[in-house]
Amino acid sequence: MNALRKSVIAGSWYPGVPSILRRDIENYFNSVPDLELEGEVVGLIAPHAGYAYSGQIAANAYNLVRGKKYDAVIVVGPSHRVAFHGVSIFSTGGYETPLGIVPVAEELAKKIKNLSNTVVDIPEAHFQEHSVEIQLPFLQVALGDFSFIPLVMGDQSANTCQELAAVLYEAARGKKILIVGSSDLSHFYNYNMAKKLDAVVLRHLKDGDTVGMLESLENGTAEACGGGPMVVAMLVASMMNANKAHLLKYANSGDVTGDKSSVVGYAAAVYCR
Repeated sequence: MNALRKSVIAGSWYPGVPSILRRDIENYFNSVPDLELEGEVVGLIAPHAGYAYSGQIAANAYNLVRGKKYDAVIVVGPSHRVAFHGVSIFSTGGYETPLGIVPVAEELAKKIKNLSNTVVDIPEAHFQEHSVEIQLPFLQVALGDFSFIPLVMGDQSANTCQELAAVLYEAARGKKILIVGSSDLSHFYNYNMAKKLDAVVLRHLKDGDTVGMLESLENGTAEACGGGPMVVAMLVASMMNANKAHLLKYANSGDVTGDKSSVVGYAAAVYCR
């Protein structure tokens, strides 16, 4: 394995002990209401906060892919710590969590880079970034062994979203892919204002409306730190004929902590074909 990206949030954002981590995720899954969806889940939206805050929300989406098999999973998250233009791919090696190493789908990564000038190797964009890593333990418990493509967006403009989605679709043509958009919603508003802002994002997620989502994020009627990753996941899913959108769950940190003065919003959604 050429490069190993070690966990930077195990033991803080989620449990660092493998048995406890697996148990917690299984408990989240067991608390999700039974839901039978028609078709195959191609796209998935999940939050990227600490599991104490958003793990139960994420479980609503990941529970629907338990036991499924994909040729690769593409996880797209925003960059919180490193500023750069374009999109960073971690194209060789793997990511490590307490549940083991998730290998990069290196042939697919190579194809993505060959198709795009926007997707480049910027390893430092990945080393401290939590938005991709936080999704992996859920995927490990849900899917077992799988390979993946980690992508961190430094630029979430409409043009970058559209180009990245087109490249991912072309590179993954003929493969069975799950694409995950990693995003939290509004940050640090009071409970009622957060719900008002987040309702706009939820409507776009439910409608599969990427144009509306981009417009609302740009004009400030909605907020999401991973708006670009959500749009990319929705676009790729749509290109793969996953036109059935299911908004599964919304909550914010005030629902967990009881402190409603300053909250962060979380949502889970899936797209099926």
